Amino acid sequence: MENRRIVLVTGLSGAGKTSSMAVLEDMGYHCIDGFPAFLADTLVEEIDKNVHIEYNQIAISVSANDFDTFYHKLKNTYTELLVLFLDASKEQLLLRYKYSRRNHPLVVKGLANSLEEAIDVEIQEFASIKSNVSIIIDTSHLTNQMLTSRIQRFFGIEGKNSLTLSFISFGYRNGLPMDADYVFDVRFLNNPYWDETLRSKTGNDAAVFSYVIDDPKTQVFLEKLQLFLNYAINENLEASKHLLTIAIGCTGGQHRSVSVTNWLYDFYRKEYTAIKDHRDIKEGPEL
Repeated sequence: MENRRIVLVTGLSGAGKTSSMAVLEDMGYHCIDGFPAFLADTLVEEIDKNVHIEYNQIAISVSANDFDTFYHKLKNTYTELLVLFLDASKEQLLLRYKYSRRNHPLVVKGLANSLEEAIDVEIQEFASIKSNVSIIIDTSHLTNQMLTSRIQRFFGIEGKNSLTLSFISFGYRNGLPMDADYVFDVRFLNNPYWDETLRSKTGNDAAVFSYVIDDPKTQVFLEKLQLFLNYAINENLEASKHLLTIAIGCTGGQHRSVSVTNWLYDFYRKEYTAIKDHRDIKEGPEL
């Protein structure tokens, strides 16, 4: 059926697949986990037989080994197939397994001798898959609530067949966002940190925002950045991409990057579905 929406959920073990499936289920998706790849044809046949509306939105969780089988079978059958990839840094995955005291699936299956080896193997397995991904979510710095919010925005009915612009501010000292399509360095802009009255504030405060955005140097940068982003957005729309992630970085992720991210979000949300995330301002429990 052409009006079915199928979401393939995949990604690194420990990056949030289970949490993502739970969110999709709460949104009304019929969720399927652990279905054997050799029965992919049977699954498609059974989906087509069922005309109930509850099966118009289906989420299927798959491993790296099974991805190609499910992807090609479903891609040839359904026009609206989306692929959600859950990613996370190796350091975060090691921490999550340490605190959960669970074994990595590849270790359990005897395909790796240690947790670190298992993570490296899985990263290699997924390297060729990412070219087919519609949406990548890096959960390294996301709480469960933040992940839930992103999935609801990306896969809600209102966002259907539209390009979502995701603006992320970050600090270079904490590393690059792994899910960014474009990264812009704003460390050349004048820094409010050196103003003692602004040091403890962030780009979410009006005084810091004005300091950064009203600076003539920033105005020139924003004008040139808009030209590029407008071009990039149009090209990604032509390519039927569902999510474009634009990351803005400064030293600590508190002042300049936050201010510029807020400005971009306010500017582009008038025309597009847009979200923003100030990665290095919030702290919270990991997934």
